[in-house]
Amino acid sequence: MSDILWPAGFVPGFTDNYVSNEVIVPGLTSGDVWPFLVQPSLWPSYYDNASDVEIHGGKGPELALGDTFFFRTFGFPVPARVVECVPPVEGQAARIAWHGWAGDVGAEDRLDVHHAWLIEDLSYGRVRILTQETQNGAPARELANARPNPVINGHQDWLNGLVQAARNAKQ
Repeated sequence: MSDILWPAGFVPGFTDNYVSNEVIVPGLTSGDVWPFLVQPSLWPSYYDNASDVEIHGGKGPELALGDTFFFRTFGFPVPARVVECVPPVEGQAARIAWHGWAGDVGAEDRLDVHHAWLIEDLSYGRVRILTQETQNGAPARELANARPNPVINGHQDWLNGLVQAARNAKQ
């Protein structure tokens, strides 16, 4: 199976926090799931932890490589920039990733994240959806030590909502 492509400074094991969530579900394809992930205006409709979404520069409704956007999540206002965007193609995993941040560069409360998604069609009519995130900064260290881990639980809610939205649209 495919894996996430990590930029320098965000490789798991060398960051302040790392989370990974994955589902494999039957009856959906990467093409069924992709529109619900690449259109951030849809996120709040199936994921309660995303709000105030907007794509900058008059772009959208789908995210594309280099686009900048904003949303609120986990109590943080997050400006972000798409650093990877590969739509579904037969025989190849779909990918989207963004670098997001909260706070000023160099500030004690600065948070930097790399959030990546991989959507891969599997045999027997299944799709694999993997989301992983690495984080750096004092808020990331706090999140890493929280029990239960709110990022792991939040991303699982995102995955579950994404799957349900794709299933509902297919019916």
